Amino acid sequence: MLETVRGPRQLIVGEGVAQNIPRVVAECGSRVLVVTDRVLLGQPGVAGIVAAVRERVDVVGVFADATPDVPLGDVALAASVAAEVDADVILAIGGGSVIDLGKIVGVIRRHGGTPRDYYGEAKVPGPTLPLVAVPTTSGTGSELTPVSVLSDPDRELKVGVSSVHIVPDFAIVDPELTYSCPATVTAHSGIDAFCHAVESYIARPRVNGPRDPVEQVFLGRNPVTDHYALLAAERIARSLRRAVRDGGDTDARADMSYGSMLAGLAFSHAGNGAPHALQYLVGAATHTPHGLGVGLLLPYALDAARDAIGDRLRILAGVCGLDVADASDAEAADMFLAWLDGLLADIGIPTTLADIGVARADLPRFAEQASGITRLIRNHPGPTDPASLTAILDAAWTGDRTRRVLTPSGSGD
Repeated sequence: MLETVRGPRQLIVGEGVAQNIPRVVAECGSRVLVVTDRVLLGQPGVAGIVAAVRERVDVVGVFADATPDVPLGDVALAASVAAEVDADVILAIGGGSVIDLGKIVGVIRRHGGTPRDYYGEAKVPGPTLPLVAVPTTSGTGSELTPVSVLSDPDRELKVGVSSVHIVPDFAIVDPELTYSCPATVTAHSGIDAFCHAVESYIARPRVNGPRDPVEQVFLGRNPVTDHYALLAAERIARSLRRAVRDGGDTDARADMSYGSMLAGLAFSHAGNGAPHALQYLVGAATHTPHGLGVGLLLPYALDAARDAIGDRLRILAGVCGLDVADASDAEAADMFLAWLDGLLADIGIPTTLADIGVARADLPRFAEQASGITRLIRNHPGPTDPASLTAILDAAWTGDRTRRVLTPSGSGD
């Protein structure tokens, strides 16, 4: 057996832990670049954190114009602010795009060049600026992951910078910072976290060589990632509906923060699969939120692979609260997929790709391109040739769910 474990130097999780941010930042450096967005900067909690950091360090520069999906223009602008203050530490407060922006700015600040110099796996030559990551949503897990996903205007789909060197140095996960997260964002980020857990749990296991943990980021599932993935799925399954329905449900918010964190630990090693690879194309074509896309695609990808993962779908059904004691693997898979349909409907995820404006004629092209996203697609447990991926997309376009029961079984609340 050959495995690896990677993560922040310290992960701090729990209500109220945001009070530690000024001290942690000051211990990392004295010239701080804060990366966030305008909405968050206007909220008392985030504004108070920034003010407290100013009291502890010599210089603070703020880039508060972060936008979704990390356009390369945002990277250039944030890097220029970092240069103006001669930043030696980065504090990223926000959702996944904000934290991903903080990661790539740290790379540029330390190693120079442009983001395009680092596309792919293991292209970052060494450590970057210290990064303190503070998520304000429960979904992406970016505060724990070795990946920064960017939008390049010269490419049709998102691109990734993947390296162990961009895992944040400190991750401070405080559920209280998610209380003001709108219901739609809670739904999209939350189902993204659930997808991370499920895709990690069903990912293909691999036989890795001694150089793979250094040269590759995603290494396939293993018993440790299975543990994290199932804990994440259990928490998210019981609390995502509640967090969407009532943002003030503090127990549900805590579950979602913990679940997102656990799912981030799982997929940082096991990797994501077909739903994420296909969403890159769907999201670029429709400009729809990432979580919406992966959530929509997940049941179709699972249905297509069910012959290979029936035993794992059975276990997922159990941790999500379904009684599968007397069910066969096939029956348990039906129950889980039906339950997933109900969850997606309850949190407002569209049923089909047609609903979000995807042209059916584009599906073969999407499948062809997704089949080349090796770092993701190689993790999918089912066939991943263009024809098989086209079949998944076509089912998602038409809403073809003829292979399984449609009546949800259990709520998972």
